[in-house]
Amino acid sequence: MSTSPLISVIVPVYNVAPYLHRCIDSLINQTYQNIELIFIDDGSTDDSAKILADYKQRDSRITVFHQENGGLSNARNAGIVCSKGAFITFVDSDDYVSSDYISYLLGLLKKNNFKSKLAICSLMNVFTKTNTEKDNGNGQEIVLTGKECIEKMCYQDLVDTCAYAKLGARELYDTVKFPDGMIFEDIATTYQLFDLCDTVCCGFLAKYFYVIRDGSIVTSGFNNKKLELLPMTDKMAAYVNSKYPDLSEATLRRQVYARFSTLNQILADSQAHVPQEKKEIMGFLKSHKKDILKNPKTPRRDRIAFFFLGFGVFVYKYAWKFYEILKSNQILLKEK
Repeated sequence: MSTSPLISVIVPVYNVAPYLHRCIDSLINQTYQNIELIFIDDGSTDDSAKILADYKQRDSRITVFHQENGGLSNARNAGIVCSKGAFITFVDSDDYVSSDYISYLLGLLKKNNFKSKLAICSLMNVFTKTNTEKDNGNGQEIVLTGKECIEKMCYQDLVDTCAYAKLGARELYDTVKFPDGMIFEDIATTYQLFDLCDTVCCGFLAKYFYVIRDGSIVTSGFNNKKLELLPMTDKMAAYVNSKYPDLSEATLRRQVYARFSTLNQILADSQAHVPQEKKEIMGFLKSHKKDILKNPKTPRRDRIAFFFLGFGVFVYKYAWKFYEILKSNQILLKEK
């Protein structure tokens, strides 16, 4: 394995003109230079295409492909087909990375003599509304098994489900494809990546800046597409449980988290009308409450959510909203 392999950076782009300059600048200024930057313009109708064209004239490492809007998964898959690198990493076009993002991830693999096919780093959450940041790492560097990563992912313990903030051998992506036309595509794919790896090089330093802004998929209001999180999480759980039965408590926790997350979005949107789905979510949560609460690895936020829910949906809705405001204020205080 060459110590300076070609790295493919795949960036789907859709109507992100206000954020695109920052993203591209962070990539063209990487300390590791042997990269190809593949931008998939997924049918943008703003100035994104013009911005990409301008940068393409300035940097020969940039390639731009234009396609009709097919969604994030489709754009990522298209980027994989176009890529030539020995390793692949994904960056979302409204996010940005540290100048040593690629060299850091590649360095983790080098330290392990390229015995691992995958390296991951932590996220720095960037809250545009409050102009604050939250570091999701702890500074530790460690080599974990793929199974250990799946377990930590289910508990949201340093290991994230996200498609970005990872550097993987291209052979991984010959096997793993993003689900076309679906959102929450990361929960459908990341566990597969981990399962294909005997070991994963983990550097829990925040090298990827994840921008949380109004209008993104995560922060936009509820729509029925967001219900896709539930069957995809259940599919992940079924696969993991069949191969690693001892991880059933971990996968159940992730299924419960997906229900709470979806319930929160339904309750926050006065226009949401999905009574049957809401009933099924409530039934799932109630039927698994005891199993979750007796699990010592269950995160504190889940225990608090179940506590509030015990007083009924109306109380839960406003108590949880107040809890999240308190959490946001704690982040602000830490930044001061």
